[in-house]
Amino acid sequence: MHILKLDPRALKDNPDGARRSKSSPQADALLLATVKAVGIIQPPVVSPESDGGNGFVIQAGHRRVRQAIVAGLEEIEVLVTEAANDNGAMRSMIENVAFEPLNPVDQWRGIERLVALGWTEEAIAVALSLPVRQIRKLRLLANVLPVMLDHMAKGDMPNEQQLRTIAAASLDEQKEVWKAHKPKKGDTASWWQIANGLSKTRMYARDASFGDDLRQAYGIEWAEDLFGPADEDNRYTTNVEAFLGAQQEWMTNNLPKKGAIVEVNNWGQPDLPKKAERLYGKPGKGDHTAMYLDRDGKVQTVHYRMPDPKPAAGKTGAAADGTNEAGEDGGGAKSRPEVTQKGHDMIGDFRTDALHEALARAPIEDDMLMTLMVIAFAGQNVRVDSGANDHVFGPKRFKRHVARLLTDDGGLSFDMERVRVAARSMLVEVLSCRRGMSNSGVVSRIAGEAIGADGYLPNMGTEDFLTCLSRQALEAAASEVNIQPRPRVRETRSALVEHFKAEASFVHPAAFFAPDPQDIADLIRQADDADADDVADDAGGDSVDAAPIADVNFDDTDIADEHGATDPELVDAGIPQDTSDDLAEEHSTYGIAAE
Repeated sequence: MHILKLDPRALKDNPDGARRSKSSPQADALLLATVKAVGIIQPPVVSPESDGGNGFVIQAGHRRVRQAIVAGLEEIEVLVTEAANDNGAMRSMIENVAFEPLNPVDQWRGIERLVALGWTEEAIAVALSLPVRQIRKLRLLANVLPVMLDHMAKGDMPNEQQLRTIAAASLDEQKEVWKAHKPKKGDTASWWQIANGLSKTRMYARDASFGDDLRQAYGIEWAEDLFGPADEDNRYTTNVEAFLGAQQEWMTNNLPKKGAIVEVNNWGQPDLPKKAERLYGKPGKGDHTAMYLDRDGKVQTVHYRMPDPKPAAGKTGAAADGTNEAGEDGGGAKSRPEVTQKGHDMIGDFRTDALHEALARAPIEDDMLMTLMVIAFAGQNVRVDSGANDHVFGPKRFKRHVARLLTDDGGLSFDMERVRVAARSMLVEVLSCRRGMSNSGVVSRIAGEAIGADGYLPNMGTEDFLTCLSRQALEAAASEVNIQPRPRVRETRSALVEHFKAEASFVHPAAFFAPDPQDIADLIRQADDADADDVADDAGGDSVDAAPIADVNFDDTDIADEHGATDPELVDAGIPQDTSDDLAEEHSTYGIAAE
């Protein structure tokens, strides 16, 4: 490397130079004034001609050389270096980016030249300190109409999504759209209108449930999205009608028993039959399945439950539904609770499924199993024929578990394996956290906490459940996983859904089994009240009179009782209140045990 003085007119331009677009007249005038005032401070870099000539080729400093000629300089100093293997293409690229950034079109041209010389996208990204994604984005310009490129070279660039849409279209389509939306001289292009005119709805093969037989029958041809992620199936078709038709036929051919194909509403949710209750836990044998196509044309499946037929007199459920709807309609004047009623219903389903799975699979000692059995029969959803009345509650479901404990000759089997299976099955039948008549109350949550059922709760970071949370609850959940809350609630919810698909699952604090301390205190108070009754009995008090209660006759038309049968749900169903707690001391289990 050495310095020479040469006539600037004798220097030759580098054909592999990165800068092709002309600089602005203002920039040239500024550089010319600098050359006339102080000369060229930084000598241009040149190298001998590689094809055997005697001249020199400019590697860096084309504008300085041109302005020296305009200024009338006879000689200038140049820095002579050896020619690079790529004729200085990468050197020219880096030099121009560092001094004055190239416009995107010139950057693309330089990148294409480097690729032609054997550079990879990754190597170019490292050398230019640019992301590989930016290199690939610039290479999209290879598919853009030349007149559009000339306009982009002026600094008016579309965003990446618009550029992808434009590059994916054919040149003929680009020409027609550009003709319709070509900007006036000096104006910027309306890229969103251009991209909108070239955009087509794509249905991706990764969302298709049908096979090659239906694809061929409907004449669907896959095209490859060359700009999509490399680790995904990027085949697509723009024949939307044929794609949806094939999906619809696949659903018809694969419809399960008790299944139905439903439409979607304006919010993209399945339009279930009237009075159907959507299930978010595990479906049962009597539940129904609905299949539908979402907005992306993908087959989705949901489960729902239809209500049991009720007599005309039973209007409790309808009244409750009406109350909920009225509350929702008038909820604008009140602050939204952290979890909606629907959210609590989902939590009840999640808890029950987790509790049943823990009862079936979690390790439980025999003493814990017997304790849970006692607790289970104290649930508010349990009704037992205690001898105080003639009503039997749910014996058929319990009999099958008892049958497992009998030997062939009718005796009891004390095989602990059988006992454990029967005990677990009975607990699954009895304990429930679902809202409504089947809710066992606080005892089910005590049992769930005791056996670690929290570990069986499912991922609640789904669109269905997060919709039930208020803005404050969503922002609190986002803060816990270091997600910045978005301006719109819908955007925050979508970010959480995407996060919990890839990361750890989400369980709302309200879903954990730990019972409310107040409920525990109320349960303990029951024992204190029983002790107080015992003291009263020992003192000669006659607060309990079992005989009149045993003789009470409840007919079908008059259930309003004078002896405590005031549970509205039992009254509406024509069932008297369980009065077994009012029996005398000598009839209670604890009294017998004390004797």
